[in-house]
Amino acid sequence: MPRILAIDYGLKRTGVAVSDPLQIIASGLNTLPTNEVMEFLKQYLASEEVETIVVGQPLYPDGNPAQIAPQVRAFVKELRKVFPHISVAMQDERYTSEEAKSVIRQVVASPKKRRDKSLVDKVSAVIILQQYMERHRKS
Repeated sequence: MPRILAIDYGLKRTGVAVSDPLQIIASGLNTLPTNEVMEFLKQYLASEEVETIVVGQPLYPDGNPAQIAPQVRAFVKELRKVFPHISVAMQDERYTSEEAKSVIRQVVASPKKRRDKSLVDKVSAVIILQQYMERHRKS
């Protein structure tokens, strides 16, 4: 069964998470400089079967698009162009960074590691993926 890949897109860094082949468990894969994401995806997708790429949709708490939304839409458009055989979906990412920070505080012992912003991006991608899989659970 193919995997699902999730992306927490940022202007500087982008977190990437992936499901297991059974699409049950979401795991952090990587955090990359945003300008390296497409090349990373090309390499990853050449060796792994992925049926869907889920991109976090940045929204303000009131549901309006966040300031970064135009860049995310452009990224999604590029994904669809570069990977036309893979479905690309959007997943509301409101509060995922706060949730990621909370998880990191509970799990990571080192205060220095807790301040690692790249870890927040990766955990946010995991949360986006987990929420997407829960919404689209195959019966």
